[in-house]
Amino acid sequence: MLQSSHDRAAELHNLAAHAHQGAATAHGKGDHLSAHELSRQAEEHSRKAHEESTDVRKQLEQTSSESRK
Repeated sequence: MLQSSHDRAAELHNLAAHAHQGAATAHGKGDHLSAHELSRQAEEHSRKAHEESTDVRKQLEQTSSESRK
């Protein structure tokens, strides 16, 4: 489960980066509505990636503390 959570966090980080790149491209072309929507999506992916990463950290801490017992 830990690896799948880590993989999901990495996937979300990649999705956020892709959305940021798309937003920059759209903005450069003057398509501000698309740029805004892509920026919103990037923020959402980044937030979810942070949540997944936090869950992975908590799982690692729990596993580590249980192995010390």
